[in-house]
Amino acid sequence: MNVKEYILNDITALTLESSVKNAIDICKRLPITHVPIVENGKLIGCLSETDFQIIEDETSTISEYSHLIDFFYTDENTVVLNLIKLFTNNETNILPVLNNEKKYLGYFELSDILDLFCTSPFLINEGIIIVVEKNKKDFSISEISQIIEINGGKILGLYLSLDISDNSQATIKINSEDINEIIQTFRRYNYNVVSEHKDDFYLQDLKDRSDYLQKYLDM
Repeated sequence: MNVKEYILNDITALTLESSVKNAIDICKRLPITHVPIVENGKLIGCLSETDFQIIEDETSTISEYSHLIDFFYTDENTVVLNLIKLFTNNETNILPVLNNEKKYLGYFELSDILDLFCTSPFLINEGIIIVVEKNKKDFSISEISQIIEINGGKILGLYLSLDISDNSQATIKINSEDINEIIQTFRRYNYNVVSEHKDDFYLQDLKDRSDYLQKYLDM
């Protein structure tokens, strides 16, 4: 994924001497949460729409409200997952982009990056989602991969979906013709299979035993 292709320049970056009205006009024209402030090609920061909307004097300059400017950015060689984290941490839908010399290049827009992420094989390829967990001390990504592959499965994607004091949990997308064998192997290696699967013969067996016991008790 080449994220550089998604750098936008359709917003004329404001300066400290720009008026608050300039910022308001940009946000009326475009659905963005922040406006980049740039001086001599260097990023000063971003002014939030929420902040400048409550400023009564629209003719005042942005320099008068420099204390409201947030400083966040990304570099042009970043990766999609880092971008999604930055968008979330800064509660923004645009991210200023700087080059190696810290010069302002433009910005990424959240919707473009999410569209790019949605084209990843993890999301678009057909597969089965399985969620497994184990105590953190014995949790092993390499072991998880081995369990899947020795049973003829192919991993399409994997991420750590939970990491607490005692347990770690992985969400895995798998291409497999026999998910039941993979599930049972995980159990033999003391993994708890959190997700439910219609082809899980172990759970079906437990259900059948429970139904039989209930019938016996009802006699």
